[in-house]
Amino acid sequence: MNIIEVRTSRLTLRQWRDSDLEPFAQLNADPRVMEYFPSTLDREESDAGAIRARSSIAEHGWGFWAAELIDTNQFIGFVGIKPNADMPFSPCVEIGWRLAFDYWHKGYATEAALAALQVGFEQLRLPEIVSFTSINNQRSQAVMQRLGMHRDNETFQHPAIPAGNRLREHVLYRFLLEDWKKIKLRTKVNTP
Repeated sequence: MNIIEVRTSRLTLRQWRDSDLEPFAQLNADPRVMEYFPSTLDREESDAGAIRARSSIAEHGWGFWAAELIDTNQFIGFVGIKPNADMPFSPCVEIGWRLAFDYWHKGYATEAALAALQVGFEQLRLPEIVSFTSINNQRSQAVMQRLGMHRDNETFQHPAIPAGNRLREHVLYRFLLEDWKKIKLRTKVNTP
């Protein structure tokens, strides 16, 4: 399987390395980063997540890539697209991101997510890419809106979050291939 790697002006989205595990564990243990998740992750849970991401990329050639700064080769989190069969609206391909707190508010999530959308729509020819988050997570929803995604009118209950948990109600955003073509014409996105 050929593994897709993506470069933006400031970031490389690539396959995971063993050296990513420690900084990934640090960001998953940060309550600021994990505010809209049921809990922070311990090292074993964090490593398992990285291994799942690496395996998915190995299987499909794409997925939740490790995100690295080009200038310093510093791992900063992950951004990418991956198949998801566990949601009420599945099967689907979701776009997601999780960055270490020190790299927030610098435009990295939007920059990398646009590149991931480009791969999804232009290389993989996906008809739709979705994203979802807790209804309370305004920061992630702002990224979804900057990307040009459209929010569904209805919310849904995340099946992996227990009933009664304040994070269970989620919003769903969608991006259709037709929407991407319109935006590409307007913004002249470069094809890799």
